[in-house]
Amino acid sequence: MASQDSQSVKDENVVWHPHAVTRADREKQHGHLGAVLWFTGLSGSGKSTVAGALEQALHALGVSTYLLDGDNVRHGLCSDLGFTDDDRRENIRRVGEVAKLMVDAGQVVLTAFISPHRAERDMVRELLQEGQFIEVFVDTPLSVCEARDPKGLYKKARAGELKNFTGIDSEYQPPEAPDVHLEGEQLVTHLVPQLLDVMRRRGIINP
Repeated sequence: MASQDSQSVKDENVVWHPHAVTRADREKQHGHLGAVLWFTGLSGSGKSTVAGALEQALHALGVSTYLLDGDNVRHGLCSDLGFTDDDRRENIRRVGEVAKLMVDAGQVVLTAFISPHRAERDMVRELLQEGQFIEVFVDTPLSVCEARDPKGLYKKARAGELKNFTGIDSEYQPPEAPDVHLEGEQLVTHLVPQLLDVMRRRGIINP
């Protein structure tokens, strides 16, 4: 009981502190709005490639960005997590909270995560204000992803050396109504302009 009481007191004393400099102030300084473009799709679908190319294009336009990549966060922020459903849920929760803070800083955040479950993606959407979360589905057939297999993960999964691998022995739930639906077999040079157009139409970046 003592530990529970201690935890309760701790929670009651954790208070959110508003800051004098607001998100609107930061967005005005940056010259664009803060937002999250959440890239989801199978391993090998092209999420990281498209997100990276978009970041380069935005950087060239003077937009303040940061790319959160699935592998990179598992080197630090989520290095203690595995690939069970519970661990994947926690992985996405942490990334969502980090992305929310970055949006508050007025940045355009690009994330490249398989994020296989709709519930977790919806969880991140609910963390943010209306219009700040853009779900980008990089729709690439499993056969194409497996043929690409840039990390050799599909080969390991087929051989039984890698368990809980999305698309093989773990489910991927595609978005039912993504904000942006990209055909992952297209060239990146065709996909990036589509994303820039969406961002302009939504007022995130200037026309």
